Amino acid sequence: MSTPAPTPHDSKFEEIEITEILRCVWKQRVTVLLFSSIGLFSALTYVLLASPVYQISTSIRPVGIADLDELNGSGLYKMSPLESLQSVGSAMESYDAQLKFLMGHTKYLAPFEAVDAPIEKAFETFKENSAFTLKQIDSTKSSSLTDSIELTFTYPKGIDGVGIVNSFTSFIIENEKNKIEENLKTLISNRIEKIEKDIDFYKVSYEVNTNADIAKLLEQDEIKKRNLQDEMEALRKQVQTRRQNRIKELDEAITIAKQLGISKPSTPSSLAQFDNNQAGNTIRTEVNNQHIPLYFMGQLALQAERSALAARRSDDFTEPRIDQIQKELNLLASNREVGALKNREAPELFIKGIRDSRADLARLKNLAINFEQLQLVRVDKPASEPLAPIRPRKGLIVSLGLFLGFVLGGALALSRGLSDRYRKD
Repeated sequence: MSTPAPTPHDSKFEEIEITEILRCVWKQRVTVLLFSSIGLFSALTYVLLASPVYQISTSIRPVGIADLDELNGSGLYKMSPLESLQSVGSAMESYDAQLKFLMGHTKYLAPFEAVDAPIEKAFETFKENSAFTLKQIDSTKSSSLTDSIELTFTYPKGIDGVGIVNSFTSFIIENEKNKIEENLKTLISNRIEKIEKDIDFYKVSYEVNTNADIAKLLEQDEIKKRNLQDEMEALRKQVQTRRQNRIKELDEAITIAKQLGISKPSTPSSLAQFDNNQAGNTIRTEVNNQHIPLYFMGQLALQAERSALAARRSDDFTEPRIDQIQKELNLLASNREVGALKNREAPELFIKGIRDSRADLARLKNLAINFEQLQLVRVDKPASEPLAPIRPRKGLIVSLGLFLGFVLGGALALSRGLSDRYRKD
């Protein structure tokens, strides 16, 4: 098997080619210089005519928890330092907030105002030539130790960028403070209105409950009084019937006593002895445990008792319960508990829940927060004048123009040299 002989590397040929290229370029050096000059001139013209664009930034960080203690201590508004920072950042990003700021600071729109053009048109032109950029730095996802928000403003020459950024930052912070103040005032007003309604409700409820208690007590007294009166009337009828029955018993006893001839109190034994004296001597024994009939009291005593009973005008003293009932009726004539309920000088002291409501109402009416000293965020780095514009980058553009001109001139010179050589060949 035969192997091809290696072809020797001819370094002289490469040297001649490179030399030839350089010779061609050198012969056309005027063209190279011309294009390089054109590129340099174009770059210089652009650099001199282009409007420079600047960029500045400001940084805000959260405040300490003590700076929001007065606001959180109100019990109506709760805000953490991070929430305060996010609230300010969200307001900075708002298109409406930017428009409101520039509408209130028309001096910053003066470079963009046109004759007989509305202010909104100037704002649109301002937005086209400049831009706010917001960047939030999360301490958990970056090397920063604390959260922060960086506001960057890019603007052309002729605009007071530092004044816009610093004024805009102060405007947003102050505007957020005003919003919080208005919200807090609204919350306080709503809470005061609710507490006053609760107090009125407590008063009406107390009055209704008190009247109900009084009516209930009076009703109970009236029922008890009627029951006692009914009981007393029944007892009076009972004792009256008992007296009439006693009179009837006395009438019967008087009749018997007349028939027996008993005019004075006597006993069965004495009556028997009287009969024996007429018939003969007889010994009789009296049993003392037997009930002696009423007529043995004698006609005189029975008539005397009957006369007394007939002349009686009231039988109340004969029944102790009637006296007790009369006592209870006298006690029911006036209810001390009802009188105390009606004659309360400070009824609010007895209303449940009104004391706490009064305390909350007094606290809310005297609640005052110094919003002038309230700090929502801390401006860590105010905006300052930039050292140089970010666009155009003069050195880079000039170098690039010179390089492109040299490359174009060299390419043209090389193409001409190669064309001449091919014609000669």
